Amino acid sequence: MFARALLFLLAASSASASAFTAMKPGEKFTYKVGFAIFPRAGVITIAAHAGKNALVISTVTASRGLVRGLYPFDNQATVTLDQATGRLLAVKESGEDPKRATDSETTFDYTARIAHHVDRSRPERSTDIPIPDGDPIDLISALVQTRDWNLKPGEKRAVLVHFGRDLYPLMIHAEGYEEVRTPIGKFRTLVLVPRMERNPKGLFKRGGEIKVWIAQDGSRLPVKMQLVLRYGTASLLMTDYTAAAK
Repeated sequence: MFARALLFLLAASSASASAFTAMKPGEKFTYKVGFAIFPRAGVITIAAHAGKNALVISTVTASRGLVRGLYPFDNQATVTLDQATGRLLAVKESGEDPKRATDSETTFDYTARIAHHVDRSRPERSTDIPIPDGDPIDLISALVQTRDWNLKPGEKRAVLVHFGRDLYPLMIHAEGYEEVRTPIGKFRTLVLVPRMERNPKGLFKRGGEIKVWIAQDGSRLPVKMQLVLRYGTASLLMTDYTAAAK
């Protein structure tokens, strides 16, 4: 459950499509994951690559140390975005944990306003999902895209999150400024909190909370993330950053 919740944290756009500038080819974020009493429960790497008229963002998640001995988990998610419009074209996920393998793909038809979800590990979960108003995209991309939103404390912005077989309307709230220490330095950050304000589902229905800390220097890096669950808190701290290719 912990690993799946982490994927939700890393798995939204404005109401209309626009060129995607959240990450650029060659850019890479690396985080150490702490959970409960385990300061190094896992590692998450998010990297952007150039595709054919597209931007491809890969997220690789793996448990580490003592946690891996108890819960060996490896997962890779790949998001493909149209370079010109920023629209989400496809999401693929594959991996293994002690409970089951994961092998799924979702493609998006904006003419028919349908997302086609195929689950190869559990075929009974394959389905077509109506796309509501807006253009869905993965949450991490939208949160990084806040580099361009210039939100101030007290402001908020609507987003549409794709995760698995669902599309979640969220509101991202700018809470306030905080100083954050990470292995790559100290940052003045803006704290962002996504909330499902109507008909909460999933972790939001169960009282969970997500927070993201965006550096307020020129980099606008998402230097820290946090997922609060009933059975513990997972924290991600950036340990390494690779700038975009020039």
